Amino acid sequence: MRILGISGFYHDSAAALVIDGKIKAAAQEERFTRKKHDSGFPDNAIDYVLAEAGISMAEVDFVVFYDKPLLKFDRLLETYISMAPKGFHSFRLAMPVWLREKLFLKDLLLKKIRQRNNRFRPAQLMFSEHHFSHAASAFYPSPFEEAIVLTLDGVGEWATSTVAVGRGSSLEIVRELHFPHSLGLLYSAFTYYLGFKVNSGEYKVMGLAPYGEPVYQELIFEKIVDLKNDGSFRLDQSYFNYLTGLTMTNQKFSDLFGEPVRKPETEALTQFHMNMAASIQAVTEKIVLTITRSLEHEFRMDNLCMAGGVALNCVANGKILRDSGFKNIWIQPAAGDAGGALGAAFALWHHELGNPREPDRNDAMQGSYLGPEFSDEQIEQTLVEMGAVFTKRSREELIKQTALALTESRSVGWFQGRMEFGPRALGTRSILADPRSETVQKELNLRIKYRESFRPFAPSVLSEDLSDWFEIDCDSPYMLLVADVKKSLRRELTDQENALFGLDKLDIKRSDIPAVTHVDYSARIQTVHIETNPKYHALISEFKRLTGCPVLVNTSFNVRGEPIVCTPADAFKCFMATDLEVLAMGSYMLEKPQQRTVWNVKRETYKDLYKFD
Repeated sequence: MRILGISGFYHDSAAALVIDGKIKAAAQEERFTRKKHDSGFPDNAIDYVLAEAGISMAEVDFVVFYDKPLLKFDRLLETYISMAPKGFHSFRLAMPVWLREKLFLKDLLLKKIRQRNNRFRPAQLMFSEHHFSHAASAFYPSPFEEAIVLTLDGVGEWATSTVAVGRGSSLEIVRELHFPHSLGLLYSAFTYYLGFKVNSGEYKVMGLAPYGEPVYQELIFEKIVDLKNDGSFRLDQSYFNYLTGLTMTNQKFSDLFGEPVRKPETEALTQFHMNMAASIQAVTEKIVLTITRSLEHEFRMDNLCMAGGVALNCVANGKILRDSGFKNIWIQPAAGDAGGALGAAFALWHHELGNPREPDRNDAMQGSYLGPEFSDEQIEQTLVEMGAVFTKRSREELIKQTALALTESRSVGWFQGRMEFGPRALGTRSILADPRSETVQKELNLRIKYRESFRPFAPSVLSEDLSDWFEIDCDSPYMLLVADVKKSLRRELTDQENALFGLDKLDIKRSDIPAVTHVDYSARIQTVHIETNPKYHALISEFKRLTGCPVLVNTSFNVRGEPIVCTPADAFKCFMATDLEVLAMGSYMLEKPQQRTVWNVKRETYKDLYKFD
């Protein structure tokens, strides 16, 4: 049976194809349209997953949408009515879109599907609830026979957080927290207050937090968040504007903390903003740890699965792993709305149709390498058309030369195999560098990624060497867990260095791998496995042979505001418009000084193609 899952119309549209309970392909629409967090109907993603399977829409048995728009409209309408006449301006702006598109989403979906198969029947179109899609995306691909499943995000239809129990092919939601009380919206409110883009800049808040102190944590719990012993909580809505307004916070919120909303891009980050980031991160960690400790005590299960946008908070995830009481944790790599497409398909296959489930010893995500792959012939054709200068190498020579370039402190664009599904680059659409360099973090941020200097970079480490380099004893294949660098690798700071505050901490060497060691000695870890990504594993192994270090800097192959590259053309353009020095794409190597191509767009022109996130 072929089931197509779809998410869309809010943010991070995606499509996923599940055939007889196995994932065939999955991809976000943004990768094809080059529009970050694209919310449109995932036409291109659908075309890709069908092509990957070699089938047409006529051969799809069911299409499942990841939430129920009528329930979402019910929440929207009830909220406006309960708050009337306050919020009329917001209501007036929202209603035309709903009445024109979202309220009649079933008709729109049928129309789009019938453009590919005019015999598609309404009975073949199904709808899953938003948080059930999240829960299904977390449990069904996990390696566990049974688990507690926690979903945390902004809001679905009504639910903002859910707890489910998964056993075999059974999945049942047993607890819900409803709008407007939402951990995701709370974090997004602080994201907005700090001058970052909501639904995009939350990870910047997480990255900024270690530069500050959580001096406002108690004030937040005193005035804004009422946290109960079981992890449930209520938010004082008098500080927020997201119920009926066009902003996340209001003047009362600003007055509480004594500063106005930071102006994006124009107002510098100060110690106040860093302390605010540290405070909301600490609040978030306390809430999720209260929830998970309570769940472990109540249900006495060893395993925890997670999904929803808050599950991308890898700092909190690391603390859940260490302190919650659960022995094992598995997080859906596409934890946001994109993963809802996959969860919706699994929900139909297992939950609705009752098909049995056999958990994979690792997991069923195949390393999350579920996107498009390009042959050497396709890559070469693109390079010739774009006027590139390149050499073709054997697999062994490509790996040797790439590793050598990395030891020479050259940055490398690494484009190999199937594209990742989810927000993290996991070694197929990555920019790589030497983690031993003291200058790499600043150079990559400012000269290649064109982003804020404080943003940290993640280490990719050979799974077999993990415990020698980091304080963690479990795999982290999807870069969703934070742990500390091994104490033996850390450098003791001087009294003068310890006395520094804020971004003054940025340039201090903290360990033998300073490019991936954050200011609090932590790192967002990706373990690399020979079974799921043998070529990337071989590259890191060769780098280890040359240097003794089984770690590489791994960041996504894109610039700020740009989706991760998808095609060879995307990769070549990004390579030419940045200070990347080497591009290893398929069997081909390109070096920047050799390029004489006419496609040499100016950096500012390239950056202007994408809105800052």
